[in-house]
Amino acid sequence: MTAVRRVLVASGTILVGYAVLSAIADPDIRLPGVLIFLAAVLVLHDGILLPLSIGVGALLARLPVPGRAPVRAAALISISLTIVALPLVLGYGRSADNPSILPLPYGRGLLLMLTVIWLPTAVIIAIRMRRARRAAP
Repeated sequence: MTAVRRVLVASGTILVGYAVLSAIADPDIRLPGVLIFLAAVLVLHDGILLPLSIGVGALLARLPVPGRAPVRAAALISISLTIVALPLVLGYGRSADNPSILPLPYGRGLLLMLTVIWLPTAVIIAIRMRRARRAAP
């Protein structure tokens, strides 16, 4: 194991230990609620997100080599952005009596950002495919 990996494992262990000790010492914490949250995260990750990621990875592995890495990067960025923006796009927290809460067109912004991600990706793929065709005999 490299020195960097050891430092990362040690710092992660220290942070998790700090979080657990802080949670135990906090008199306001509700242990059943925390356990339900942790179980939900485990089910969502291992039951939905992980199989979905494996499936998408298997599909992306079938792409031609020149386009595989850009599509993987764009897909990862797009999924991360969508997960962060989805509550805003769906309007969670918006109330009719206060228009200043979530006042922007978040759906349009998400589409704009996805375009900003995928348009250069398409250009990069086109350039790489063209170079690969020229290099082939």
